[in-house]
Amino acid sequence: MYESSTQSSNDSERTAFRKAEKKYKLYYETDTKKSSSKRQKQPKPVDLSDVLDFKQVLNGEIPSGIFKLQSDFDFPVFCIETHPGFYFIPEALSIEEQCHWIRESLTSFPQPPNRTNHHAIYGHIYDLFIAAQKKRVLTQAEALDLDFASLQSSGIETRWHFSGDNTTVQKEDSAIPASALLRKLRWSTLGLQFDWSKRNYNVCLPHNKIPESLCQLAKRMAAPSMPTGEDFHPEAAIVNYFAAGDMLGGHLDDMEADWSKPIVSISLGCKAIFLLGGKSRDDLPVAMFLRSGDMVLMAGQARECFHGVPRIFTDKENAEITPLALQFSNQEDIGFLDYIRSSRINVNIRQVF
Repeated sequence: MYESSTQSSNDSERTAFRKAEKKYKLYYETDTKKSSSKRQKQPKPVDLSDVLDFKQVLNGEIPSGIFKLQSDFDFPVFCIETHPGFYFIPEALSIEEQCHWIRESLTSFPQPPNRTNHHAIYGHIYDLFIAAQKKRVLTQAEALDLDFASLQSSGIETRWHFSGDNTTVQKEDSAIPASALLRKLRWSTLGLQFDWSKRNYNVCLPHNKIPESLCQLAKRMAAPSMPTGEDFHPEAAIVNYFAAGDMLGGHLDDMEADWSKPIVSISLGCKAIFLLGGKSRDDLPVAMFLRSGDMVLMAGQARECFHGVPRIFTDKENAEITPLALQFSNQEDIGFLDYIRSSRINVNIRQVF
């Protein structure tokens, strides 16, 4: 599912998909007179004229090669003639719904026993978002600590815990600010846990079920891509977290048993570019914008297509998060606002078996 954003071989550098990734990837202007810090550099301009914009499609003339699905579904659904099984549902979520799932993605979804990219190093980490807001730090648990021992005896893996505040970092080399860990959060898994080392679902790993409200949302939105008379059964979900400069390299989601069932993908936060290729990396991909609240379904033949995210936009002009910022204007939501100003979250729900 995840692949490196860099490809080392010359062959991969020459593929059509790789060229598209490099075209849209974030690069900075080189200016030797200024600081090397990226924060002080200006992004290089990129030609976005070929990027498909479903917001414009929704509000205007449908371009060649795109058609609107004729159905009694509650939302407009658009398809691409060259990619059967791909469905784009623009503005599928209200602002209130978007804010709800942003909150859940940051507070509930990374909670143990669900695993994150931090698990391999730190074991289970509880309440990461809350700890970041309280400016706490992660420190290594002492083996003789009673709480640590009781957790181990209960079969719960944990080697680190939050304590103190950021001033502790100056005293302990092993202390890590929770805010830094939050910014380095890249994925969490819901429902059946995906084993990244073996590239399969490990049904033996402890996990929480996907929240019922998320299951119902996925079932409802999956309807346009489902065979007649069949229902979508959410069993696993992967939540991707993108920061400025992050990208998700071209890949296939090929570990589920039945590819006729869709992957239901929800976009939250900053606008991004999504690349939808073909069955080979040599096929020229279609580039399109993904905005907060948009949903994508990939089923059937589209499941065999390489796809990825080469770019998210975090600048005020292009991020398009003003409605979210207004909704997160209360003092108790300032942490969510600070995060989403420079981040994108993708929740993708799958039927595994």
